Amino acid sequence: MPIVTSATDALKKQRQVHVNGREYTLSEFVGAMPLRGHYQEGNETNDNGMPQGFLVTQPPGSVTPAHFHEPNQFQVFVDGSGRIGARPAPPLSVQYANGHTPYGPIAAGPEGLSYFTLRQQWDPGAKYVPAALAKMRKGGQRTRMVSGLGVADAAARKSRTSVTIDTVFEPEADGLAAYMYRAGPNQCVKSRLPDAREGGGQYLLVASGTLKHGGSELPKWSTIFVPQRECPPAIESGAEGLDLLVLQFPQPAAK
Repeated sequence: MPIVTSATDALKKQRQVHVNGREYTLSEFVGAMPLRGHYQEGNETNDNGMPQGFLVTQPPGSVTPAHFHEPNQFQVFVDGSGRIGARPAPPLSVQYANGHTPYGPIAAGPEGLSYFTLRQQWDPGAKYVPAALAKMRKGGQRTRMVSGLGVADAAARKSRTSVTIDTVFEPEADGLAAYMYRAGPNQCVKSRLPDAREGGGQYLLVASGTLKHGGSELPKWSTIFVPQRECPPAIESGAEGLDLLVLQFPQPAAK
């Protein structure tokens, strides 16, 4: 069933990890966040079978070296300034990488940089390149990135009278896709969401405004993970309106 996480709760669950000589702060949203900032031999035995989603706060001037991970993942840059590789990553930017696809480095600007890492499965840790290239599975590498998606202020959200959809990543044959749904106050969104069965699961991320769930309103940066072959829960914008990112993974590769 879907995993619903309020940002209010997740931001209370934090851990510091050591990355390239600096301390990063991770906030746990889905599954279990990493214990350390790099891969350690044998860490696969800690796989809990869950997806993995967390918020990274990277300190000013820090650099995460180029690396890859085993599962597919989205990263959503939500605050601060910085770059991923040669590309600026201002809020709101969305990056996708297939498993075993190197990317980076991620360099934080003078304000620091905050971004969600949202994975289809648990990951045993970052494998830095070129040192870990022998562990990289060749073939199937893919990245996508769109930078500078706008999010509306409260006045703009409240002025909306209908739900609109912006395509972030055009749908691909294996189900990979991403969209931004924009709604005014108290509007139904669920009926227009993509069918999760077309891909390999989805993350819904409240980019601004609020989302109604279970008699309360989930604030900005709250998440919902929808497993493959399941329908999203009832989605309705709150009193502040809503900008909602829908990030759909590709279908799992046949084994």
